[in-house]
Amino acid sequence: MDFRNLGTCGVKVSPVCLGTAFRGAPDEATCLATIDRALELGVNFVDCANAYGPGRSETLVGQALKGRRDRVVLTTKVCSRMGDGPNDGGLSRVHILREAENSLRRLQTDYIDLYLAHTVDAATPVEETVRAFDDLVRQGKARYVGCSNFPAWRVAKGLWASDRRNLAAFACVQDHYNLLDRRIERELVPLCQAEGLGIMTYSPVAVGLLTGAFRHGQTPPAGSLWARSPQRFEQVLTPAADRVVQTLLDIAGQRGKTPAQVAVAWVISRPGVTAAIIGPDHPSQVDENLGGCGWQLEPSELEALEQASAWAVDTGRIV
Repeated sequence: MDFRNLGTCGVKVSPVCLGTAFRGAPDEATCLATIDRALELGVNFVDCANAYGPGRSETLVGQALKGRRDRVVLTTKVCSRMGDGPNDGGLSRVHILREAENSLRRLQTDYIDLYLAHTVDAATPVEETVRAFDDLVRQGKARYVGCSNFPAWRVAKGLWASDRRNLAAFACVQDHYNLLDRRIERELVPLCQAEGLGIMTYSPVAVGLLTGAFRHGQTPPAGSLWARSPQRFEQVLTPAADRVVQTLLDIAGQRGKTPAQVAVAWVISRPGVTAAIIGPDHPSQVDENLGGCGWQLEPSELEALEQASAWAVDTGRIV
């Protein structure tokens, strides 16, 4: 495994991060086996969130990491609603400090390596959020902090607030990124590169659309997520998107890889990207996704993918 620094931080992480949302809802034994397989193959970066489950993801990760917590750079997130009360969501000091304790309990650990604001809370001043994060860092309950799904201007505002008050600053951002949605290249990636922030990206295979199993004009396979959303499928897998899929198929065939592995390899080759988050529901899917590591796309292959997906910088679709 070719480990990388998290932005300009000293901590080193694998270029593929294990996402543990387990949206396919596998049973507990399968979830634990999936985590075990990723660690066995050298992944040391694990991502979860209090809202996944809710609480199930963190509980499973806590069980899986017993006796080997220090081998893993562990990420979790806060912001989503965790109850019906007025302070059971958001990025207020009250909610952050309460949910940090809840996450630590479920994860069976006394520290979180990277604690992220899961999404924007426009009702809370960013200064309040970063000060709460700073307190967690000073208490040793979080090693680093960051944000997820923040537009570039909000990331910049958070960095400014931290710098002005000498608080722990965002070390990393997490956002959606793949060959069908490259919009973060416009502002977020340049900002992170200039300020030394790491970038974790999720959905590298676009909810399966980049696996080669789905094509424009064809009915999604029965039982798939897209079979339940045929109208959305037609909106997303346009002729332009299908050209990306075909390019992946062409490269995969020439390299003895799968389209998904080529899609993952592309993401982790991109400037500024620290790690691509995969979301397997079974150990076999871990093996499939990690086939995107350990090799590099040729310049001609990168150019072919660039030409096929150039439109996604300005008009990419979140899927």
